[in-house]
Amino acid sequence: MRNVNYPLKFEPILKDKIWGGQKLKSLLNKESNLPNVGESWEISDVENDTSIVSNGTLKNISLRELLETYKGDLIGEKNYSVFGNKFPLLIKFIDAKEDLSIQLHPNDELAAERHDSFGKTEMWYVMQADKDANLIVGFNQKMTPERYLKHLEDKSLTDILNFDKVKTGDTYFIEVGRVHAIGAGVMLAEIQQTSDITYRVYDWGRVDDEGNERELHNDLAIDAFDFDMPENFRVQYQKDKNTSNNMVSCPYFTTNFLHVTEPILKLNTKDSFFIYMCVEGEALIETETTSEFINQGETILLPAVIETYKITSTNAKLLEVYV
Repeated sequence: MRNVNYPLKFEPILKDKIWGGQKLKSLLNKESNLPNVGESWEISDVENDTSIVSNGTLKNISLRELLETYKGDLIGEKNYSVFGNKFPLLIKFIDAKEDLSIQLHPNDELAAERHDSFGKTEMWYVMQADKDANLIVGFNQKMTPERYLKHLEDKSLTDILNFDKVKTGDTYFIEVGRVHAIGAGVMLAEIQQTSDITYRVYDWGRVDDEGNERELHNDLAIDAFDFDMPENFRVQYQKDKNTSNNMVSCPYFTTNFLHVTEPILKLNTKDSFFIYMCVEGEALIETETTSEFINQGETILLPAVIETYKITSTNAKLLEVYV
């Protein structure tokens, strides 16, 4: 059996979106003939969208096959006992040329009951933002179901939404039940549970090429809202160099910010895989047997079986993710 003890890269799964743009191609070097590339799914185990290895001896093997074959060696024994042959995270880069729909995601219980899926807790790291670009996260006032439905009905929903102007490095934690949308001009990295369940509640009156509006999910969404959620969605984090600075720790994933300017020796004591998303610069990741470069806009998965490795760069910014 071939070894899984090397840094794994995957073929990006690119998604054409009505709101997508060109930055994933022009800034992150994603190759595509799609007109509006909105998302690059870097690591995915979503049904019918499973990532395929692009490097090394396991090239052309799917993530699902890797998990079925290598189990705890790939994701960690504890993770395998919880998730089985289902990879727990979906990793993306997103480019919004236009505003995304106003939306929210259901929790694990609702998603399991309605869609046989995980819920969708997620986080965003802003990689690039045009002047005055914003994100919509939460409401700008105390909200009740009755008040929300009144604004939805009279088409004044945007009056009660919280708009945040953003810049590179801004980070947001989007819990299930929180209304949100990526604004026009923002490119970001997204880390989330493995789920493609989104409830759209408003889509700016947009229509497709045939004049059709996209489906809204207001009947489903009203039960998924958490109207009592505190306003702690902006993530404050340290940016010390050559060490892992914690950004988000939740039951579904931990994400650290790593600014590498000199070689760092890493020891995996977490019984988990590690994912590195390169959000700026480039770095070399070396294990005992092999090495792999990671450039801006690329993602690498280090299987749990790799105990020690070295990351080398003169100036790279990475998001470090594990479960």
